[in-house]
Amino acid sequence: MSNIEPLVPAVLRQRCDPQTLDFKTTADLAPADRLLGQERAADAMRFATSIERAGYNLFVIAPRESGHHVSVPQFLGDIAGQRSPPDEWVYVNNFKVSRKPKAIRLPPGTAMRFRRAMEELIDDLKSALPGLFETEDYRNRLRSIEGDAKEQQDQAFEALRKSAEAENIAIMRTPMGFALAPVKDGNVIQPEEFNALDEAEKKHVEGVIAGLQGELEEVLRKVPAIEKTRRDRIRDMNTKLASATISASVAATADEFRDFQPILDHLKEAQADLVQNVGLFLQDGTQEGMSAIMAPAGPDSRDPRFRRYGVNVLLSDGEKEGAPVVVEDHPTLGNLLGRVEHLSEMGTLVTDFMLIKPGALHRANGGYIVLDARKILSEAFAWEALKRTLQANTIRIESAAEQIGIATTVTLDPEPIPLDVKVVLVGERYLYDLLVYLDPDFSTLFKVEADFEDRWARTGDSEKQIAHLFSTIIESEGLRPLDAAGAALLIEEAARYADDAERLSLQIGYLTDLLQEADFWTGEAKAQTISAAQIERAITERIRRKDRIRERVYEAIDRETVLIDTDGASVGQVNGLSVTGIGGFMFGKPSRITARVRMGSGKLIDIEREVELGGPLHSKGVMILASFLNANYALDSPVSLWASLVFEQSYGGVDGDSASSAELYALLSALSEVPIRQSVAVTGSVNQLGHVQAIGGVNEKIEGFFDICRMRGLTGEQGVMIPKSNIKHLMLRQDVLAAAEAGQFSIYAVQTIDEGIAVLTGRTAGERDTAGQFPADSINGLVDARLRAFAEARRAFSDRDEGGRKDG
Repeated sequence: MSNIEPLVPAVLRQRCDPQTLDFKTTADLAPADRLLGQERAADAMRFATSIERAGYNLFVIAPRESGHHVSVPQFLGDIAGQRSPPDEWVYVNNFKVSRKPKAIRLPPGTAMRFRRAMEELIDDLKSALPGLFETEDYRNRLRSIEGDAKEQQDQAFEALRKSAEAENIAIMRTPMGFALAPVKDGNVIQPEEFNALDEAEKKHVEGVIAGLQGELEEVLRKVPAIEKTRRDRIRDMNTKLASATISASVAATADEFRDFQPILDHLKEAQADLVQNVGLFLQDGTQEGMSAIMAPAGPDSRDPRFRRYGVNVLLSDGEKEGAPVVVEDHPTLGNLLGRVEHLSEMGTLVTDFMLIKPGALHRANGGYIVLDARKILSEAFAWEALKRTLQANTIRIESAAEQIGIATTVTLDPEPIPLDVKVVLVGERYLYDLLVYLDPDFSTLFKVEADFEDRWARTGDSEKQIAHLFSTIIESEGLRPLDAAGAALLIEEAARYADDAERLSLQIGYLTDLLQEADFWTGEAKAQTISAAQIERAITERIRRKDRIRERVYEAIDRETVLIDTDGASVGQVNGLSVTGIGGFMFGKPSRITARVRMGSGKLIDIEREVELGGPLHSKGVMILASFLNANYALDSPVSLWASLVFEQSYGGVDGDSASSAELYALLSALSEVPIRQSVAVTGSVNQLGHVQAIGGVNEKIEGFFDICRMRGLTGEQGVMIPKSNIKHLMLRQDVLAAAEAGQFSIYAVQTIDEGIAVLTGRTAGERDTAGQFPADSINGLVDARLRAFAEARRAFSDRDEGGRKDG
């Protein structure tokens, strides 16, 4: 008989007493740090953000459901608030090479002031310069220049006209230009009259016209030169006239920024360009083409003629205190490094420096940027571009088209901006491991990892602290307050989610979801406070939304499509337990495990492995069984066993060793020919010494078998046997706990195979006496005897076979 008693209900679920929490609702509690229980990770983040060395960027190891995609930026925000605001950046026109705009670094609060100053400078010149060209003195000088040019042209044509008149030739202006024709008595000779002239006279006229034609061409060649001289004189006059006004206006602007040499340098170049392009100020403001297209819309539109003198403020936080913290949720190449936008003009794409747009790295410069590791790795070119940026320590705007060599439009090459930013990647552990192993640059660029805990030791103090965390979540999400009983149940759920009664889950995302759903059900009930009933409903409804597949699996067992016995006893047959996960929902499922034995040559067949359904861990467990049998029974006899093990009605892969103890119990039953109770399901792995070891998913496994038994009717004989080392993990559902308290369902905990086989068969396992023999009627004694019998039968068979060969 077994000495193992069912576990008392008190250990099946570690309760949280609401009275120990010392509050009525979470409205009475001060908010807590979202990094509760994360001292190691918090220290790593403080280190990474404090050290001013290259490559000390940060990788936060945390799954998305942990909620640290929210808590990490908040933590960085607290640190950033203690730092000085970063410098600001602007792009201005490069008057020498327009496709390479210049970047200017400015102290905080200066960029917008600079832009307004340049706008005011242009506005002042737009008002002042046209007036200079409207004075009577300017008009007289302009008329003088125009008159000189006209006089030169007239003199040249007058001399030609006199030469032509002397030869009776007229110069006529036609739509096609100038023409020469003979005249007589003041009238042009008509073609008929000219043809009637004698040949000598015609040749004379034609010769005169040819000579005059050469003179005409010479005069016409002088006209462009005269016109150019006119334009140059006007330009020089305009330049001299405007230069003083432009110089004075620029000087006034420069005086405002006399401490900023880059601005002074730009103003010097702008002044030279303004003087050269003073004609822009004399136009009527209507302009077609690129400038008109790229003029901003709205009441604040600036005159497109003067975009070249604008200031593109790339980064300016105005009056904002502290360093920036930027969270980029869509880390494409353009969103990270910025981009140069283009506009369509008459079928082609055009751009200028005012269309340079900043990326997340620009906005985060001088502070911190938080990126989702999975997202940036999935975006084309983004990861490699980020590494290049960190290695070069500058932000260079790149485009995907240039990366793959399909750029066909003229674009800009803006001056790179120095990088001063801490990059924080947040991702799962597998991503971190893959990057370490597969990307040689990763470890040199991300030298600090912040490894977030997913669980926290459960104590009376930690229960109180996590209640403060509930208060923080409720406040940030705008939820109704949670009462003490509801908080106690949520604490128990946190332990259950951690799969450990002595730990609390720190998966803030999961806890937030539960609180939001409980708040919804509270609203449906028209209550003002989230209670334990609403927390329980949120849990129940969440399971109900996901458990259709589980219901179908259990239905197949209840209808005996899948064969599982929950009463009676059978030889070589046991109910093992496994966990199935579908879409993040885990549930336990019993499986029938059977064993068959006979005399053989010592081969233990794992049918799952033979058909390639068994994984390596499961195969390892089966090999441990063979080692256990060989080391514990019929030690003075050759191994003469043939045995097979199989998961009945298993149509998918089987892996893990959590069923190895159940398989061993089936083997021992088959060898001893003692039946096993089918009302008790089994889980647990086993080592070569016969110790039963802890497994995962113990709560789901127990609940899975409980659900099957309840469907068929609880008898009080049913239960589950688990490793004793799993007791600390028990956080069973309320209905399982109620059944245990009523004596309808039992949980047994064992340390060894001997204890387990006694529970399953009702017969002691038996220990060797001083003579090294097991009691004859014990399980071990029966197994030992059976194996010896196999050995004797094999020896006898070998002797007969040997005798037959001799007789032959």
